[in-house]
Amino acid sequence: MTSSSRGALAAAIIGSAIVFLDGTIVNIALSRIGAALPTVAIGVLEGQVYIVAGYMATLAAFLLLAGALGDRYGRRRIFLIGLIGFGATSILCALAPSLDVLAAARLLQGVAGALLVPGSLAIITATFEGAERGRAFGIWAASTSAIAIFGPPVGGALVELYGWASIFLVNVPLVLLGVILTFRYVPALRAAAAVGRFDWLGALVAAIAVGGLAFGAIRGQQVAWSEAAPLVLLGVGLVALVAFPILMVRRRDPLVPPEMFRNSTFAAINVSTVLIYAALYVLLYMQSLFLQGVLGYTPLATALVGLPTGVALALISAWAGVLAGRHGARRFLVGGPLLMAAGASWWLRVPADSTPWQAQASDLASMIPPLAVFVDPLPAVLAFGVGIAFVVAPLTSTLMSSVALERAGLASAINNALSRVGQPLASAVIFILITERFYASLAAAVPGLDPRSADLRTAVQPLNAPDPSVGVAIEQAARLASTDAFHAEVLVVAALLLAGAGVNWRWLKDARPTEPDSSAPASIG
Repeated sequence: MTSSSRGALAAAIIGSAIVFLDGTIVNIALSRIGAALPTVAIGVLEGQVYIVAGYMATLAAFLLLAGALGDRYGRRRIFLIGLIGFGATSILCALAPSLDVLAAARLLQGVAGALLVPGSLAIITATFEGAERGRAFGIWAASTSAIAIFGPPVGGALVELYGWASIFLVNVPLVLLGVILTFRYVPALRAAAAVGRFDWLGALVAAIAVGGLAFGAIRGQQVAWSEAAPLVLLGVGLVALVAFPILMVRRRDPLVPPEMFRNSTFAAINVSTVLIYAALYVLLYMQSLFLQGVLGYTPLATALVGLPTGVALALISAWAGVLAGRHGARRFLVGGPLLMAAGASWWLRVPADSTPWQAQASDLASMIPPLAVFVDPLPAVLAFGVGIAFVVAPLTSTLMSSVALERAGLASAINNALSRVGQPLASAVIFILITERFYASLAAAVPGLDPRSADLRTAVQPLNAPDPSVGVAIEQAARLASTDAFHAEVLVVAALLLAGAGVNWRWLKDARPTEPDSSAPASIG
């Protein structure tokens, strides 16, 4: 790599990393935020939900618009606007006088983040070619994963030392560094083929489709589908989703040209992305609930259990990207999901009475807390981590190589939007499955129990420790029922991963990722 390409890669990594980091690091400060800030029109819990989920939903809703804007008006220009916007909204979050203002600022921060994610991948695509591109995407995946691993502990320390606002202010120096690197190393190029009127109507319909589905699924889970609002949002999102491809066929200058999906590689990668990433996010979320709510792990122990997955992703991604660039991505995109499915299936062996095995080293006991080795989950998280490490860089590289360079930002935006909207939708469906399985198992274990009782559903919930007032018999039955429900969820996750592997095996035919069409000239913009 040249110094210029390294600088461009660093800028792309920073742009992606701050967006991904703010999707997780804020979780650490939610309790402090809820206690410190007054509310005006929303409740504390509702505000906390939208601080996290609202950010992710607006991020997903505006990805297509952001990717198309970058391709048309210049990736560096849109990327810089995203960086500056992200820095400004981070300061606004830190200075928020109420929970309502913070929730609104987080929605705006999600919009700014949408300008960064597709631009980051498009910058890498435009900077690197061939095996170097695979290596660059591997470094990008490893770096963003490392930041995701170490960011929350650092964020926890910042909250303890300087208060909750510090987790937003930490973005500011990163944004400044990103702006400097972008100005210095990222060329101001855009495709000369960007002609005709910009499809603002298509962008609006896409935002309504993605936003309606995401916000509807999030709100539905929050209120346990007891209100009409989430169903209305889902209905609006589905109508817009159906209308979007019809609109794209009829528009003279569509936001998403239909011929992009006639490319079997591009279509297959996006379908497998929805399946694989839905499985990934659902398992990681439900795994955390199962460990703490059923097996009694502490939050720290739960974080340690998940650490091997993140470490494998950080250590193996760059290597997998290099090999995929040299030998083709198909074997990784089939083998990786299969290994993830094997890791997910291992959870079926973890019983309801599994507990951490504590092994204390006497010579270290005076310096550090007891060392915990988690025997039951370890094979699951290791296999899952290695599997996802095989997927991330090859999938991204294959996606970006399947389209012409002038559509790189749009291709990245489509893929990211699909992965992000797939998560809450899959979670909503699987949540219904888990809930019904849990209360059916509980009713079968405790004769005479009414699984539809509102009082029961308040005191005993799946994948959570029940209220002690329910008695020992129901408490023990709930633990077994939660384990049964979690195992059912694991089977669905494994099925999604097998389907993703099957899509890649069937439709990714080339031994190597297809190089982008570089015949279209580029112009300064």
